[in-house]
Amino acid sequence: MSDGRTWRGNWRVCLYERVRERGFASLTTFAEARPAVPLYVLAEELGKDIAGVQVLRGLLAEAEQRKQVSRLVRDVFVRQLSQSLPDGWPAVMDDANRFKVAKALGLWFAFTPETHKECVDRVGDALLATPPPPGWRPLGPDDELLRTLLPDEEV
Repeated sequence: MSDGRTWRGNWRVCLYERVRERGFASLTTFAEARPAVPLYVLAEELGKDIAGVQVLRGLLAEAEQRKQVSRLVRDVFVRQLSQSLPDGWPAVMDDANRFKVAKALGLWFAFTPETHKECVDRVGDALLATPPPPGWRPLGPDDELLRTLLPDEEV
């Protein structure tokens, strides 16, 4: 959790200074070294004055430059799923698990850029209509099922 100084000053400069201090050339390489780690945890690793949404905004800017937004969208799903469903996709979809899945999908949709919201909505519908195997927990954006549901073609 940030300490209230999160948006003060030039937070982008601060964010990238912290990433470089840890030996990474970009925020993307920093995040890729920590697959499936929730965004808020990445932010905590960078300091109390960094928020998960700032990490997300930096990752999105880099993904847009590299024309890899679809890959980032999958990556954010993996990170959100590991946060909401740490044991993977539930075997039984009771009310408690339905809520956890809905929360994960809803937050993923909320964190998705406008250009990909329609695709993410379809992927969420597909996962609910034909659930993945129990325990499915993608470990990164290159998961085979995720790549099938949300391929790399830019929207």
